[in-house]
Amino acid sequence: MANNDIVPGFDDERDDSLKIKLERVANAPGCLLLALTGYIDTYNSNFFQKRVQRAIESGFVKLVFQCDSLNYVSSTGIGSFTTFLKAVKPQGGDLVLLDIQPKVYEVFQLLGFSQFFNIKDSLDDSIHYFNTDQTQEKPLVFPKVVSCPICYKKLKAVKPGRFRCSECKNILSVDDAGEVLLG
Repeated sequence: MANNDIVPGFDDERDDSLKIKLERVANAPGCLLLALTGYIDTYNSNFFQKRVQRAIESGFVKLVFQCDSLNYVSSTGIGSFTTFLKAVKPQGGDLVLLDIQPKVYEVFQLLGFSQFFNIKDSLDDSIHYFNTDQTQEKPLVFPKVVSCPICYKKLKAVKPGRFRCSECKNILSVDDAGEVLLG
């Protein structure tokens, strides 16, 4: 099925640096798989945003971005994903990044965005995520006061991630459950 059959006018504009192939996800209403090939940077992010916005306006608020052929994402590209998330959340939607390459994931991590996005390893995991009632989310763990395992200084972690202890300067890692590890 052609992209224009799924989202009218989707292929009216093209960019050789980023190809987007659309596919309906049968088992999840309002869900669209967007297979990305190429890269997203400052020069093509406007094209990317306009294409995906067209899909959102067509009623697709559950977006799965297939990223196994996405070779690079700049900070501007990550900003595009954030824009999509802000557009679909109020409509009961969400987005998933699927099969994200390690070097692309590293950019998300370095900029501190990896915890904002759902990253899955398979389309089945993505469908299950969308079909699970998101209102019954796990209890809030953060913000949480944690202790440095070296100097025992009390620190406030507002989210999972890596932090530097303000007292002993060691790097700490706080996981999703609020557990503290070195490194």
